[in-house]
Amino acid sequence: MPASLVEADPVTQFAEEVSAGLTKPGQKELPSKYLYDEVGSALFEVISVLPEYGLTRADQRILRQHAESIVAGIPSPVIVAELGSGSGKKTRWILEALARRQTTLYHPIEISASALAMCEHELDRLESVNVLGFETEYLDGLLRVAERREPGQRLLVLFLGSSIGNFDRQPGEQFLRRVRQTLNPGDALLLGTDLEKSISQMIRAYDDPTGATAAFNLNLLARINRELDGDFVLSQFRHVARYDTEHRRIEMHLLSRVAQTATIRKAGLVVNLRKEETIWTESSHKYNREEVVQMAERTGFRCAGQWVDLEWPFAQSLFIALERDTQFW
Repeated sequence: MPASLVEADPVTQFAEEVSAGLTKPGQKELPSKYLYDEVGSALFEVISVLPEYGLTRADQRILRQHAESIVAGIPSPVIVAELGSGSGKKTRWILEALARRQTTLYHPIEISASALAMCEHELDRLESVNVLGFETEYLDGLLRVAERREPGQRLLVLFLGSSIGNFDRQPGEQFLRRVRQTLNPGDALLLGTDLEKSISQMIRAYDDPTGATAAFNLNLLARINRELDGDFVLSQFRHVARYDTEHRRIEMHLLSRVAQTATIRKAGLVVNLRKEETIWTESSHKYNREEVVQMAERTGFRCAGQWVDLEWPFAQSLFIALERDTQFW
């Protein structure tokens, strides 16, 4: 049976981060990780099968077709940690490839309890795979995994689905350096990155005609209402997706249709919004293949392999941790 180790007092942390984001000078923000409660995770599963959103299918195609090649260069024994596992469906191919040569311990790391439960349900029946999940932040969970490893074990970290794109570029590289600090030389990171494509194609992916992405985005306000005793009126907001050409990123916003005030009681916060003011909820940065290789070199890794889906331009890149060098830390 799978087991999960749980972080204490998530409501307090949620309230603190919501308060910090909504009182930020200038552009109000909410952390994108809080999009994924039980409702948000279910809505994202819907988004992932929409014809407009090809990212998830591209990610899955690469893993299904190339899992054996991806794991071939990582010596056994290997344990696996996944940062933001979601439902775990696409991770199956990597775990099955490893399980053909060894019993594999898999650690999904998720802030969303519902996503972690879905992942454990999806993968706990795989032969020769044992699941132990951590309900916590990425780096805290990864540190716990690293502390539990046995001597001689390699660690394979999965960061799939272009989750690195939710970071601005410099903070994203700093995050990768912190991942590298937790690893030993020879450990591996499999990094998913969504590649540049036409702006119209990207906008459709984040503002689909069925309204699923809009519901996903608006659910963040509904979650604040449910968990933090807020009183946002969802009908007074509109989902907006736009592309920033300078930073090469899709941005998701919630636009206030009217001037309004909302109270979030558990955060002790009153929020005033002007008409057409937005709350920025998520970024998705887009890359090209060469800059992904360069990103590895700048953060203490070498790119040992890269697999690209051409139907929906997307890359999986295998980073191998190098010997420590002071320039990276």
